[in-house]
Order: sequence, then C-alpha cells, then structure tokens
Amino acid sequence: MFLKKITLLNFKNVAREELTFCPGINGLVGDNGAGKTNIVDAVYYLSMCKSSLQMTDGQSIRHDTDFFLIEGAYATDEGKNEQVVCSFSRKGGKVLKRNGKEYDRLSDHVGLIPAVIVSPADSALISDAADERRRYLNAFISQLDRAYLASVVRYNAVLAERNRLLKTHPDEEMLGIYDQQLIRHGEEIHARRQQAVEELRPVVTEYYRQLSDDREQVELIYRSELNDRPFEEVLRAARAKDLVNEFTTSGIHRDDLVLRIGGYPLRKYGSQGQQKSFLIALKLAQYAIIARNKQERPLLLLDDLFDKLDASRVERLIRLVSDDGFGQILITDCNPTRLQTILDKTGGEYRLYTIENGEVQR
Repeated sequence: MFLKKITLLNFKNVAREELTFCPGINGLVGDNGAGKTNIVDAVYYLSMCKSSLQMTDGQSIRHDTDFFLIEGAYATDEGKNEQVVCSFSRKGGKVLKRNGKEYDRLSDHVGLIPAVIVSPADSALISDAADERRRYLNAFISQLDRAYLASVVRYNAVLAERNRLLKTHPDEEMLGIYDQQLIRHGEEIHARRQQAVEELRPVVTEYYRQLSDDREQVELIYRSELNDRPFEEVLRAARAKDLVNEFTTSGIHRDDLVLRIGGYPLRKYGSQGQQKSFLIALKLAQYAIIARNKQERPLLLLDDLFDKLDASRVERLIRLVSDDGFGQILITDCNPTRLQTILDKTGGEYRLYTIENGEVQR
C-alpha cells in the first residue's frame, strides 16, 4: 500500500496542509509539539476510522473550528488507485467515503487500507489493564477479518444489555436468552483470538531476536476463561456471582494477552529497552501476518522511534524494515540530523519533511 498524497484541513494543530510522499521512507522532523504525530495520526485515521490515541473525534478538531477533513490518495501493491475521505463535524458527525461513495457502516472500511503503528502510546500494552491489550487484539484481527469486528460489536451490545438487566430485573428467562447470544459471539471471538496469538507467537520471537542482542526468550500467551471450558459452563458457574455484583463477571471481555521475557512478566522484569524491543517485535509480527494474509503490505507508521531506544537499535530496525517485505514507512523524530544520518546509512529511498507549528516547511 502506497499513500501518494494526504490532505488535512482543521485536523488538530494543522490548519491546511498537503503532503506528497515517496514509496519508501518518509521522515517527519521537528520539535516536540510541532505536529509530526498529528500527521501520522491522520494517516492512521484513514485506515481505522479513528485516532491511534485515546481521543474522541471532537478532540481532533482544530481549536475554533467546527470540523476536520482528511483525504488520502493511495495505490495498492497491484497498482489500483483508492481515494479515501474522512470528515467529522460537531453537528453532522463522521462521514467516510471511498472513491466518492459514502460507507453505510464505518466498520466496512477497516482492512481496506492496512496500517500498523509503533508509538510511545504502545507502553500502555505493558503498563495498563487487560482491556488495552484486548483493544490491540481487536484492532489487529479486525484488519484481517471483518466478521470478527461484527462479532465484537454484537458481543459488546449483548453484554451491555445483560448488565443492564442484572442491575434492574434479573429475569431468568431473559438472562438465558442473553447467555445464548454471548456464547455464540463469544466463542467465535475466542477462536479467532486464539488463532491470531498462535500466528503471532513465533514471528514475535524471531523479530525480537533480530532487534535485540539479548538472549532472553520472549513469550506471548493468550489468557481466557474459555481456554479451559466451554463458555456455557463459564456463564453457568458465574451466575450467582453475577447476580450479587449486578454485572457479568466472566467471559471473553476479561481475556488478556500476557507478555513475558525470560519466563517472567515483561512489565516487572524487562528493562525499558527490552520492553520497547518487545513491542516493536509485536507490531512487526502484526505487519508480517497482515501482509501475508491480505497480499498487501500495510503502511508502517513509526512515531517517536527513538523513545527508549538507542541509535544502534533504531538503525537495526531501519535496516530490517528497508527490505522488500516492507512497503511505505513514515517515521517521526525531533532530531533531523540523527534521522538523516541513519537513513543515509541504509541506502534506501527516503524523503524528509520539516514540521513547524502544524505546517510543512518546504
């Protein structure tokens, strides 16, 4: 996938900009707060219909304006042209168009323009609660499997209804109906997550080995109550507890992705460099699996790459993603000399853009 041109209007601190990218590596350089990450986030928006950060659509509108618009012109690996426009206004909501035609459902777009992002926000996958890791799995699998995304949406809707019932009138017949719906969607989600983690595991291990000189073994483990017994048994065993707590205490909405290094939790025993290397290996594995399954190389977005990584590891990573297995790459850095030196060493095609106060300095 190749993003030829992107146009931004009233997006975060960008008033109006148009950037034309090269098929290789595109570096966005400038001071912290200049707007580099905002441009990368706009690219992510056009793939996933939302920000890569924990921000609402309204928070992405430039101050003192009422809407934003992002437009991208793409070429697929087979040479097919695609145009995607995402707009959001405070009054009219979000509209997404592909080649001039508006989508009925935003979820129908996810997976068309595959993208993988590496950013400092990834640290939440290690430090935050399990729901952050579930969100990661959902976003990853949704780019591969539209039916999975539909199952997650339906599961969450049924879960909300069941929780409402538990808080008001816990009617046994209605609980039984909700349970059957949770079981149907939940078992589909569990099976797909299990498959995804099985695919990720060996690829993460290999990428970690290439990125790091460390000898520790890294592990990726899918933890779910459904690993041990059918969902029907899980819900039946938790029924009394659900009634007391007035919410659904068991199910795939409590799944987790366990990250380990040397047999121990990555959060407690991994250094900052090891944690960052693990997260990058995870994202590169995600990239490889999406590329293999969709026969389309995703966009690779590397935001603030030097955060907690020394220059030698960054150089190793740049060399790794410069081969033919990877496509177009966007990288941000606050130090233009440092980034240019590393890119010169790799010898591949690249282009640098300087960003100041939401504007591209040409």
